[in-house]
Amino acid sequence: MHLNNVLNWNGFHFVKPQDVRFPSPAPPEDFIYEELLTRTSWCNADYGYRQIERGRAEGNKAALWLRSKIQSLLFTLGCYLQLHSGKAIFLGIVLLGTFAVGLKSAHVETNVQKLWVEVGGRLQRELEYTERTLGVGVGQSNQLVLQTSRQPGADLLNRDAMLQHLESVRLATQVKVSVHDKIWTFRDVCYIPAYPSYEESFIDGLIEPLMPCTIVTPLDCFWDGAKLLGPEHPLSLPGIDEKIDWTNLDLVEILEYYNTTYPAYREMLTNMANMIDSMGVGRGYLERPCLNPTDPDCPDIAPNKASMQVPNIGETLTGGCQGFARKLMEWPEEMIVGGVSKNSSGYINRAEALQTVIQLRGEKDMYESWKNNQKVGDIRWSREKAITVLEEWQRKFTEVVRNSTLNGSGQEVNAFSSTALNDLMADFSETSSIRVILGYSIMVIYAFLTMVKVHDGVASQGGVGLCGVLLVTGSVAAALGFCAWIRLVFNSATTQVLPFLALGVGVDDMFLLAHSSTSIPSEIPFVYYTGEVLRRAGVSVLLSSCINICGFLSAAVVPIPALRSLAFQLAIILAFNLLVMLFIFPAVLALDAERREMRRVDILCCITRHVPSRVIRVQPRPLCGGQAPYTHRAPRPPAAAPTRVEIEVQSAIETVTTTTDNNPRAHNVTVVHPHPSMGPAQGEGMTPVYDTPPSTAASNRALVHQNSFIGRDQGLKLPMGLCKFWRWNLSSFAKDHYGPLLGKKYAQIPVLLFFGFLLAASIYGILQMEDGLELDDVIPQGTPEADFLATQSRYFSYYDMYIVSEENFDYPHHQRQLYALHREVANLENVVRRPDGGLQKFWLEIFREWLIYMQAAFDQDKYEGRIIYNSWYQNATDDGVLAYKMMVQTGHSIDTGRFLDGRLVDSQGIIYPGAFYKYLTVWYNYEFISVAATQGNFRPTPPSWTPGGKTEKDVSIPTSQRLNYTQLPFYLINLRETNDILSLLRRVRNISDYFTSVGVPNYPRGVPFTFWEQYLNLRQYLLMAMACVLGGTFVIVTLLLVNPWAALILVFVLGMISVELLGFMGLIGLKLSAIPVVTLIISVGVGVEFTLHVCYAFLTAVGDREHRVTLALEHTLAPVLDGGLSTLLGVLMLAGAEFMFIINYFFYVFLALIILGLLNGLVLLPVLLVLFGPPGEIISPENGNRLRTPTPPPTPPLGRNVRMGQLGRSRHAWDTPAHDQGYARDHIEVHPPELVVETTRCDLSAVNQEPVTVRPPPTAPRRHHQPMGGHRPPQFSHPHIPHYTTTTSSSSSGGSPQLAGHVTTVTATSRVAIIHGIPCTVVERPRERWPPAAPRGKQWDPKGKQWDPKGKQWDPKGGVPQIRDCGSGGRGSERRGGGGGDSSSDTPV
Repeated sequence: MHLNNVLNWNGFHFVKPQDVRFPSPAPPEDFIYEELLTRTSWCNADYGYRQIERGRAEGNKAALWLRSKIQSLLFTLGCYLQLHSGKAIFLGIVLLGTFAVGLKSAHVETNVQKLWVEVGGRLQRELEYTERTLGVGVGQSNQLVLQTSRQPGADLLNRDAMLQHLESVRLATQVKVSVHDKIWTFRDVCYIPAYPSYEESFIDGLIEPLMPCTIVTPLDCFWDGAKLLGPEHPLSLPGIDEKIDWTNLDLVEILEYYNTTYPAYREMLTNMANMIDSMGVGRGYLERPCLNPTDPDCPDIAPNKASMQVPNIGETLTGGCQGFARKLMEWPEEMIVGGVSKNSSGYINRAEALQTVIQLRGEKDMYESWKNNQKVGDIRWSREKAITVLEEWQRKFTEVVRNSTLNGSGQEVNAFSSTALNDLMADFSETSSIRVILGYSIMVIYAFLTMVKVHDGVASQGGVGLCGVLLVTGSVAAALGFCAWIRLVFNSATTQVLPFLALGVGVDDMFLLAHSSTSIPSEIPFVYYTGEVLRRAGVSVLLSSCINICGFLSAAVVPIPALRSLAFQLAIILAFNLLVMLFIFPAVLALDAERREMRRVDILCCITRHVPSRVIRVQPRPLCGGQAPYTHRAPRPPAAAPTRVEIEVQSAIETVTTTTDNNPRAHNVTVVHPHPSMGPAQGEGMTPVYDTPPSTAASNRALVHQNSFIGRDQGLKLPMGLCKFWRWNLSSFAKDHYGPLLGKKYAQIPVLLFFGFLLAASIYGILQMEDGLELDDVIPQGTPEADFLATQSRYFSYYDMYIVSEENFDYPHHQRQLYALHREVANLENVVRRPDGGLQKFWLEIFREWLIYMQAAFDQDKYEGRIIYNSWYQNATDDGVLAYKMMVQTGHSIDTGRFLDGRLVDSQGIIYPGAFYKYLTVWYNYEFISVAATQGNFRPTPPSWTPGGKTEKDVSIPTSQRLNYTQLPFYLINLRETNDILSLLRRVRNISDYFTSVGVPNYPRGVPFTFWEQYLNLRQYLLMAMACVLGGTFVIVTLLLVNPWAALILVFVLGMISVELLGFMGLIGLKLSAIPVVTLIISVGVGVEFTLHVCYAFLTAVGDREHRVTLALEHTLAPVLDGGLSTLLGVLMLAGAEFMFIINYFFYVFLALIILGLLNGLVLLPVLLVLFGPPGEIISPENGNRLRTPTPPPTPPLGRNVRMGQLGRSRHAWDTPAHDQGYARDHIEVHPPELVVETTRCDLSAVNQEPVTVRPPPTAPRRHHQPMGGHRPPQFSHPHIPHYTTTTSSSSSGGSPQLAGHVTTVTATSRVAIIHGIPCTVVERPRERWPPAAPRGKQWDPKGKQWDPKGKQWDPKGGVPQIRDCGSGGRGSERRGGGGGDSSSDTPV
């Protein structure tokens, strides 16, 4: 059959190409069925709207009008997809695959700072300013060595423990790696303070190899710390026999020797000696005690060398240690010793942990320090290669240190580096393929088992479930690929959570559409099948998806990059899933419907199922011939003899009516049964069709009852009934017990009290909830990094902090404000002070002290006459001459008049403002190590300048550029709890904001601000985000349902779920951070799945509140529970995540969300709807529970046959081309039905007794025609009711008093004539007898297919084709007969 059809309805015009699968769709009409009258707006809002317009009902016209437009669009889309299902699937798969390719460009971010710093906040602006001023990768990176005892709480203040620490750190300094075919040592990558260049090879050759790497360690309190400083190869100095390294370095002695030996360098050596003395280098480590005084290398001047006694380690460590420059490098006690207890004298007498900090170059410094070196000249040195070298060295460092424990030492040594942390985060940020495959496999199995029907391979939809899960998987992959294309950053949260959370949420819509497709009433023509599926379930899919997308987008209000990316990615995934569910999956449903229509087995589509069927033998008759009854032209020779097939269909039902007692006035109970004679056990008779109540509620699962097992094979009935008992039982339980129970006051009061108690407990949990997310919560448990962080957080609470002064600050004229800012911050209780109790010094203070020192040298030379008004003598000191050169500076010119009374620093301690930036140039170039020790980090860097000494008469000094960045360093301690950190942050921020307002622009910088700044405004963001998502939900529900009342109730329940969930997190000890905030926002979208469908089903039902709640629960209780299970399966794999924070903050929370959502959606919400629910969208005029059944068309007059068009097609001029209208036409003639009513009295007292088997009488043979009342159907036989008497077609109320009831059997008999053949013309004359009259003198010869001139009569018994009744196996076969064409011996009906 070739169709060339045009679809034109609802304002849409589609041209359909030739398609042999579907008949031509006619414009849709109102197909009346029971569900349309009880759940009108769910099935067809336009029908309800017209009922209100006609005055047959009342209701919400605006909601119905809007819904009708949406349903119309969805219906049109579904019909179009049904006609082009193959194209839609192919195009959809191509598009999904195209987007999924984008996953190749996905970038997983592991930089913690980039993941957790607030976007667009002041912290981000401050960090951007820092990077813009200093550059990316500037500064140093700290590598940590942490030692504890393997016995918890053991004291480490003993020689063996200290020597173990020494060995571990020494091995760390000897690490070498090969990168880019080059060997890189510790000295190549470590941070070395800047030092001056004297432009003398001898002096520079002495300083350069001896300048050590910076190591902050408790070993610096002892001579043994010098073993860590190198150099790797001891120096051989001229005139000194012993090779020099830091273990025997005595710079005082060396300089005195060279000052005597080389008088030409005396001035330079003297200046060098003064610089060394000012730094406190002096005799190096020689005057520090030895851990092992018996060591032959222990210097003779060591304090305990003579006594050979082990020093008091605790007393030595008290107050901290000093580095190689005693006056500039002070290591606080809290930084190097942990778990400390002190005696009454304030000395340490116990310590449980030791820590060493090894400083490496930053990325920028590493690149710039080597870019002009010959070592990298042949490898095209770049910043990326510099980063590679640093990372490889750090990896080797952690490996060496963790394996450095001496045998039998009883110590545990661990290491931590930023690269190891990033590697760990990268490893665990990769999605586990095994868990993904396992999780998706479980969902595939679940979908298959949910939708497969073992007892009926044709009606089974296991293949639909498989395809649906695969499409959801494809939509997730495509959405993530699209996210990669638009440069959304992935992180551990998205890679570990998204694949499972998206699956759990995405399959809900798939289940809804798939199961709703099985509930389309048989009254709906097949051509509208997919359109009807989308019209019913599409609105719910669209509504729930929009609310979820709105919720996830609202979560982006939280300005944390990691969680904002998660929110955007979830929204995009749901958008892709919505498109797949509306444009691709319906095409799969259309193909599956076609499979069922063709009676092919699920999955194994090549197999056609043949079921036992009865055979009706019908008498074929010629349709036409010769001239009559058609006139236009002679017929074509038919391919087969035209036939007229007459089918007699008989069906019967019985009602068993009993009284509740022997009182005839008591209530009657009537039970309807199918008549046994109509069952499949009878060889003849129509196989009964048992309608499946259609799905009537929007849910994340099928809102349909399972097919009855009545009439199926008894061998399968019991086991399959057990398999599906739970779903059927839940629906019946909701209808008969649960729904009515919630309508009772005695049930509503406990429910309200329970949820009131739950709300109170949740509020208590919220009040107990603290802010914070520790770094060790993010690190996977059981890893060395996790152990390190846990130990460090227990013993060390030390953080660096800087106050950064910004541009537009007038340093020369606002020095007092800068001192005041430093003093206010330094006086905070968590800021480390000097051992003597004084405040830590910062760059301006050290700068001022140096100028005061230089002023003293000038005053001395001036007093002794070595420096005069405009010159100096050779006996003047270098410091005095340099001070004179600074003294005569004014900023723009030279003023020798300042020689008389000028001061570098006035009496109030203020540096002369006019020459401030010239003094800064001198100090920066003259005191390299002092400047580096202050950590001032001046930007722009002061220009290079060499003083030139006394021989240089030029007094000009270059001016430094105006500073726009400097740092004031502070060390913070005793910050173990988030509340302590937040308290300090607020105080520091208050101080910073105050001084910014008085002209000192500044901001704090450091780890506490990078990771804890978000918590200062987190609760504000939470309230803002929840207001946005709940408000957005209210607006969307109000707009789409046009019912603010219902939207308000729904938002209230969603708010309850969020409050209860937040309280649950507080009760189990979770802390409030950005992760719970986003989870709470997501919970609103997920909670919609548990609440929206119940509310929507309530609104679309007809009746009072109690009835509508019962009806809603009947259709939503089982599916919503199934939806919760499917969502749980989606997140179940999170329980196996390596990240404890994923288990704690995602798995546990989503598990609680599912439970709370089910409780609120299935318990609290129905009670609220019963008490305060809005009226239904359609209200019956009689306030009944259904609309009035519309009046059917008039019945044709008795005795006339109703001639219908071609089977399964509409008779429209555009259905068939004009030249083909006279051919291949089939007709149906429906004769009026004939009814027989039979009443049988019986004694029902034996119903519950042992049944009496009574063989039913044989079925009477069927005839083609039986007058009304003339046919006597078989007598009734019920297996549990013995017969006593039988009456004919009248029922009597009298009878024996022993008869407690009666059985009424109604038998309907109808005849349908199917005319097969080729009409001779398109114009019919009035109906004549059959067979038609032969032409004069001729008779029809059926063998020769011509008129027989011999006058033979046509034998009506010549051929008896057989028509099979296909039973209820296929939906189409229940209401459509065989197709056109020639009749065969076995024609399915």
